[in-house]
Formats: sequence, structure tokens, C-alpha cells
Amino acid sequence: MTPPVPRRRAPWVLAATTALAVLVGGLTLTTAGSPAEAATVGAGSYTTDPVGPLPSGCGALSTNPRQFATANAPAGPVPTNDWWSSLLWKKTNCSYSEPLHAHPVSYQPFSDGLGFSAPSTATVTGTSTGVGEFKYTYTEDIRVGVAALGAPVVKVDDWTDWTVTPYWSDGARTLRATIGHGLPFAYFQASGGDAQINPTGGAATVWSHSGGTIGFTVRGHDYVGYAPTGASWTVNNGRITSSLAGKGYFSIALLPPTADATARATLASSYGRYAHAHVTGTRVDYTYDPATSAVNTTYSFTTTAREGTATQTVVSLYPHQWKSLAGSTPLTQTYPSARGRMKVLTGVASFRTTMKFHGVLPEVPAVATGSGTDLAQLKEQLAAVRGNPMDQRGGDTYWTGKGLGRASRIAEIADQVGDTETRNAALNAIRSTLTDWFTATPGKTAKVFYYDRNWGTLIGYPASYGSDQELNDHHFHYGYFVAAAATLAKFDPTWATQSQYGGMVDLLIRDANNYQRSDTRFPYLRDFDIYAGHDWAAGHGSFNAGNNQESSSEGMNFANALIQWGQATGNTAVRDAGVFIYTTQAAAIQEYWFDVDNENYPEAFGHSTVGMVWGDGGAYATWFSAEPEMIQGINMLPVTGGHLYLGYRPAYNKANYAELVRNNGGEPTVWQDIHWQFLALGDPDAALAKLRANPGYTPEEGESRAHTFHWVRNLAALGQVDTTVTASHPLAAVFSRNGARTYVASNITAAPLTVRFSDGTNLTVAAGKTATTGAYTWSGGNAAGGTNPSPTPTTSPTPSPTGPSPTPTSPTPPPTTPPAGSPTRFLLPGGGLGAAGSATTTTVAGTGGANHDGTPSNPVVFTATRLNLTYAGGQTGFDLFLDAGQSVGNGVQARVSYDLTGDGSFDRVETYRYFATDPVPGYEHYTQNAGLHSATGTLGNLSGGTVKVEVWSAIGVNPSTLGIGNQSVVKLPYS
Repeated sequence: MTPPVPRRRAPWVLAATTALAVLVGGLTLTTAGSPAEAATVGAGSYTTDPVGPLPSGCGALSTNPRQFATANAPAGPVPTNDWWSSLLWKKTNCSYSEPLHAHPVSYQPFSDGLGFSAPSTATVTGTSTGVGEFKYTYTEDIRVGVAALGAPVVKVDDWTDWTVTPYWSDGARTLRATIGHGLPFAYFQASGGDAQINPTGGAATVWSHSGGTIGFTVRGHDYVGYAPTGASWTVNNGRITSSLAGKGYFSIALLPPTADATARATLASSYGRYAHAHVTGTRVDYTYDPATSAVNTTYSFTTTAREGTATQTVVSLYPHQWKSLAGSTPLTQTYPSARGRMKVLTGVASFRTTMKFHGVLPEVPAVATGSGTDLAQLKEQLAAVRGNPMDQRGGDTYWTGKGLGRASRIAEIADQVGDTETRNAALNAIRSTLTDWFTATPGKTAKVFYYDRNWGTLIGYPASYGSDQELNDHHFHYGYFVAAAATLAKFDPTWATQSQYGGMVDLLIRDANNYQRSDTRFPYLRDFDIYAGHDWAAGHGSFNAGNNQESSSEGMNFANALIQWGQATGNTAVRDAGVFIYTTQAAAIQEYWFDVDNENYPEAFGHSTVGMVWGDGGAYATWFSAEPEMIQGINMLPVTGGHLYLGYRPAYNKANYAELVRNNGGEPTVWQDIHWQFLALGDPDAALAKLRANPGYTPEEGESRAHTFHWVRNLAALGQVDTTVTASHPLAAVFSRNGARTYVASNITAAPLTVRFSDGTNLTVAAGKTATTGAYTWSGGNAAGGTNPSPTPTTSPTPSPTGPSPTPTSPTPPPTTPPAGSPTRFLLPGGGLGAAGSATTTTVAGTGGANHDGTPSNPVVFTATRLNLTYAGGQTGFDLFLDAGQSVGNGVQARVSYDLTGDGSFDRVETYRYFATDPVPGYEHYTQNAGLHSATGTLGNLSGGTVKVEVWSAIGVNPSTLGIGNQSVVKLPYS
């Protein structure tokens, strides 16, 4: 296919595209008028004056998005990014709309009424090894309206969570229809003439005609018209009409296909009980219960009885819904659709699904890279990105987001393995970038967010891929921002408070998927199609194939970001919205992007995945490339600890990779890292072998070698995601390798946490740490840094139903007392350096606001004298136990000085880079890995010599605590 508006360019045209975007933006801003007005949100701000291109369409839509809404339409911001958006946001059809794929029926408004299409067979084009697609194309069967109706434009009279109500008027006649996802009925109100059903797809064969009910078939599809009591239908010259007995309402239903005339008649009668209980409202409600990890979602229908007393209706469910249905029994009949078989429920006012949330992680734990050559390799890779952790490829919201995502992965990994310098470099890049974007100073026209009151949207400039003029992809772009903010919030919670920049993060969340109905600044769940169970990427959806989305994984990046941000800031409403979207969409992705059960794609399609889901089908294609690596990889990236859903069906990962190799004619040659990481969730040993065999690969634009190695190597130790066990905490997961389980949980709070798993395993996690069970001892801990030995899990007396219970590990033993004359020296009370004593603490005074980087100020000093030791080569080592409590912005520095002969003159002075502590209570470990700030002189043998250690605050107003006695230690390079 040749899309009219690509939303993501190929990497090789990125530079040119970005340059053009900046130029166009500059021209627009030059003529925009006065400097932008800033509205503050805590310490952040956004502009309320336009700074760039705005949403556009037919007529005056830029300034009046309600141009095609009636006065009856709901107040507040207009919804976008929906299955019916082209009806309200008229972009290419200025009078009516493009086809509206509701399922099981597709509709299209015209001047004289509403067209119905019920395609039951897909059209497949392309090949099974190259670009191809399947489509249930809009092919009209009937058109329903009012006799002589000729409306010049069709407007929107109402909308609810998954229904829309188009409205026709030509001054003499009116028609009002309500249609929706999953509704086999369309409900009508008419005035000014007879109701009319015009078979446009061929002659209608009438098979039932009694009073106000008429059953007929067009193009093999069975429909029933239901007129009010006392009315009748007339068939004349192929057209079916009714005066409606002057009552002005009727409904049309599509029946499930059946070759049995008796079954068809029974269905017509069954549906008829609810034909005049018109659906006038739909609503979703969800709950997340951490204790059981259950996500319960209720889909409710409000009906208005035009006659009779029925208050229930008939609905059809998508595969992701009926596979998780609770407490209801569908009919055996089903509807074909672009999403697979839809199952029917009759006589319901609501239905409920129950799904299990299987958890997310800030990052997979470093269980296999804690020591040896793998650790050395990982630390080399981290050091290589320390100077440019974002590696940003463009200045717009999407490519800034990609850079933020890369830096977030680096920060999480570096923290796990104790590389605080790289961690802090990544966090600093995130902080400065987000703070810049979240600050709208007067006259600022780039790296700024603009709120449009008319549209109820927040647009970041420079925009890209239609995120401004079409409101495309906001969840894609902003998901990276929110996820990076969540990582930063764990280390710098003050930055994330509402009084600082947390309010700006919340605005981005609300714009893409507002989680509060009462908030009228943004539409409710803009990008998330509640009934379809997944996001839509296009703002207007103005395509014959309906709306579309390719990168489902970037949509999941947004959902995961909500979970992480909500957990980091204590906002359970945001967390629960993220869990609802994540769990529902994970199920939808398995069905519609991956078809893991091989049930939903037409057999002739020949692919095991699609790059894009459309309203009328799916395509093995992307907007930007025909390469198999990108077609398949766009639904895998970014790979994060929030993308474990990609491993729920491990066998599928191997099948997907096998298709890639088949279609590509060999192993991937671009985006290899993305595919290896995806394969690692299904066959980690194979993925690791491929990674080790290809050290010269080019990382994907948002990836780093450090993250790919960390991910693949650790999954090779952990195994596959185990979905048979759930946890009582959202930041937890279970892995299984060769029948042995590893339980993982991340605690980003300031207090210890016990996570309970559904098989009876309990895991206690220290404040600010990530913990595992099993035979692993590893470094790191989110939000605290330093070492984190594996805790001792507790298990219930009941054994695990599958696999052995985890093997408890012993806690790390206390340090041993060094022998006399040992080069290992503990920092002691009273200022000595010697053998270990009792654990205690001392205070490192704050700076009072000054900067003492590199120069001791009011230091805590520890000294050893009369030392006789032989220089063994190498460098000084140390491990200082530091805790800044909840203080923000502290940085402690150390200097080690050597007087080789005890003459009072220091021959070697080593000043180390300061260590930025986090604001989470609990010790962190400042080591020599921070690197040298400066050094003078040379080392040699100690002959009656002196060693002095000075510890002081380089930055930070508040004091820090230094653990001494048997805790902080210096290791002298002597034998």
C-alpha cells in the first residue's frame, strides 16, 4: 500500500526530514505573532498561544473542531483517534465520512442515509513472504434512510465510550442513527418521511415478512428490520419502506450467518425481543486488585425502551473479550470480522471480563552479569555511552522520546551493576531534557508544549509524523517522556512532585489517555479504543480502511509508563489505568498483531504477524519500510522491563523469528538487536548465541549495546516469562528455566516490601531495591544503587504446583577483621583506619549551598600512621556506605592521600569524582569506580608512612550519613 501520510520515516531519511520539520516550524513561528503565553504547572509550564501548525481539516476545523457536531453533542473536548473519527474530524470527505468499521458491521454515511457492509470473506493481496494485507473491505449491502432525504452534510449528535450517533438533516427530513462496536443493531429515529431500506448490493431476498418485522438477505448476508408495533414494511421495486405508524423509530440488525432457515428465524425472533430497547449509552469500568493481580472490566449498555419493557440488548464480543468472559455464555453462532470470530450475547445489560496482570519491571535483573567477563563487558559498554546516554537522533517529540527511552534503560542497568557515574550521567540527561521541555518561557518556540483549548490537546513542538496537524501518535511520543520521568522519579522524587514537574508529566498522560472522566480538559482515553482493546494512532482516521496502528509495542510503552509513574509517585489512579490498558491491550496484541492461536487471520494471508492493524484488516507492512526486519520489529520496540508481555507465548517468539528469517532470506541485517531481544523471550540461549556471534551489529536508533547485552544475557539465565504465577505487586514477574523458577520484585519505595506470589512464595524486598530468589547474588538495586544481595525468600508450607520452590540464599556475611598490617582498612570512630570495629555512623556535613567539588570543606578525616607496606601496583579501592536519607541533590566526595615516609608531605593525592546520592533512605555504595577527579604524585612503598582519607560534601545543603566501624572500607594497593 502507498499511505498518503507516513508517520514514521525510514532511518536513512531522518536527518533530512528533521531539518525540514525545523524549517517549516521556523517559518510558522515567524508569522505566529506575539510571544507565547506561559501557564504554570508547579515549577513547569506550557504555552497557551499557538507556536506551530494546528489540527486541520475541512472548513474552520483548526479553530472549531465542533464544526461537524450538533448542539446536542456532549460538551467538552472532542474525542479523536477513534474508529469513527472521520465522521467528526472531516479531513478528506468534507460532507460525510470514510467507512466506519464498527464490527460486525461497517458503515458509511451518505446524503440519503447510512450504508451497511458485512463482508464475510477477506480479500488477500501480496505474498506470504513479502508485503501483503488482508482486508474486509467496505462493500455496501443496503442503505438505510428516509425517503427523499438529501442532507448536504452528516454531523455527530452524540458519542459514548464505543458508540457514535450520526445525524442527517436537509431541512425537511431528519435521520438519527446510533451505531457502535460489537452492536449487531443500528438504531434509528426518523422524521419527515417514510423509513427506507434500499438494497444497493443486489436484489433483496425476503424470507420473513410479518407486521413490523421483515427479514431479508442481500449478498448472502441476513438482515432484519424492526418497525414499531402497529407499523408494517412494504416492498416495492426492490425498496423496503415503512411509515413507522408515525412513531419515528426503528432498528436494523445483522444476523450471524447460518444456512439453517429455522435457526435464522429463531435468531430473528430472539433479537426482536430487544429491537426497541435502543442502546443510547455505553461505558467501561475497571478495577485492578493487586492482591489477586486481577483486572476486572465491565462493559455496560444503557438502553431506552422505545416500546415495551426490555432494558437489555444483543452484543458481540471480540476474541480478546470472549476468551476472558466471566459469568456469561455466548451463543454458538458467531460473526466473521476483521478481528476473527465475534461471539454473541443476547439479553444483557453488561458483561464482564477477567484477566490476569502478569507484572512489569523497571528492567530485567542483573542475575548473570554480576561478575567476571560478562560484567566487564557490560561495564565497558556502559562506559562507552556515558558521555551521550540519549544519543538523540532528532529534536522533535518522537526522537527526543526515543533518546529519553535509551537513557532510561542505561540508568536502570548502570544502577544495577553499581556504575553510579553512568547512572548519574543518564539521569542528568533525562532531568535536563524533561525540564527543558516542561518549561515554556516567553518567546520560546521549540522544546515546548502547547495546550489548545478548542481541541483539548497538548501538542509538543517540534512535532513530527502528524502529531500536530493530525494529532497522531501522542501515546507513542509521550509514552517515552512519561517512562523516563518514572525512572527519574525513583532517584529524584522531589523533581516528580506536583510542586515541581510532576504536574507536567500528568498533563502528557491525560492528553494521550485521560484516566479521569471528570477532567474536561482532555477527552477520556483519547488513544485507547475501549471496546477494541487497543490504541489507534491516527487522530482523524480518515482512510477507506478506517483507523490504524502499527507499533502496538510503543502503545504498550505508554501503558507501562503509567504503571511505573503511578507506582513511583503513589498515584494509584494512574497506575490502575496503566494496568487496565496494559492487560487489555496485551490480550489484543496476542490476537490481532500476532494471532498466536492461528485463528484470526485468513489462511491465505500466510503470515504469523502484521505490521499494521487497520479497521478493516491487517497488513504485513509499515508506513516507512518494506523490510521484514522493520515490519516485524516495529511491534517489538522499545524493549523494556515493561514489555514482558512479548514473552507470554514463548513458542510464538520462535515462530515469529523463523518467519523473519524466511521472509528476509536469512538472518536480519538491520534492527538485529530488537529481534534478538524478542527471540530471547522465547529462546534465550539461541538469542545469546546470535548476539555473541555478531559483535559488530549496528544498534537500532533507540537502543544501546549495553541494554541489548544485559537483556539477552540475563534472560539466558532467567529463562522464559512464567505466566502461571502472579504477584501482589505490579513491579514483579516470574521466570522459569528448566523447571526452576526465579521470582523478581522491584521496590521503589522507602520502606521494605513483602511481595506475595500466587503459588505461596513470599519475597521480602529492601527499600529501593530489586530482589530475586534462586541461586543468584547480583549487584544493583533500583533507586538506591550499590550492592543488593539476594534476599532470603519465604515459602508457604504448600509446595509450588509447578517447578521446585526457590532455593533460599544466605545473606552476605559481615566483613572479616583484617590481620595486623593489612592493606584493608576500615573507617573507624575517632578518625582511625584499621581493623573492623562495631557498626556505627558519623555525619558528613552539608555544604550550606556552596560548591566544594574537588576541594575538601569541613571533611570527616580518617588516618593510619607508621605503616610499613610494599607497593603492589594497581590503584586504591574503597567502598563507602552513604545515606542521604530523603535529601535531594547531595554529592559526597573522597580524597585519599599518601605520605610515603611519614615526613608530613603527601607524595600522592587522589581526589575522586563526587558520588550523587539518591533521596531514598538506605545505604548506597560510593566506590573507586566513580573515577578520579584529579591525582598528583606517584605511589611507592610505605616506610613509616601515613594514609589519610577525607570525606566531605561537594554539593548539597543537607548532611549525609557515613556508615563506619565495620562498614566503610579502603583497600590500599599494597601487599
